[in-house]
Amino acid sequence: QVQLVESGGGLVQAGGSLRLSCAASGRTFSDYAVAWFRQIPGEERDFLAAISGSSDNTIYADSVRGRFTISRDNAENTVYLQTSSLNAEDTADYYCAARKGGCSYYDTSYNYWGQGTRVTVSS
Repeated sequence: QVQLVESGGGLVQAGGSLRLSCAASGRTFSDYAVAWFRQIPGEERDFLAAISGSSDNTIYADSVRGRFTISRDNAENTVYLQTSSLNAEDTADYYCAARKGGCSYYDTSYNYWGQGTRVTVSS
């Protein structure tokens, strides 16, 4: 079992940045790929980025490539999502998720989810 807790969300002005954190507890964290998704209430959950357990592979959605960077610190059992150049369309609830094995774009591939952290971008 893996427990995930997101933090770092909040209110930010357009053009600004936030660093989101996903703290994990439970089994060997380095065995798990971790992804970030976001969801606007009432809409589907969208993939943003994922990182492999050893950080040797990262994948991004086209919508955030070049603006968001995913990284991890296995010694701290934490995955980060550094966001930049935020705009109003980035306003959403942001979730991290984990799966044993490699990165995946699909939310159904992930077994463990955090409770989410809200990002609000003001224009």
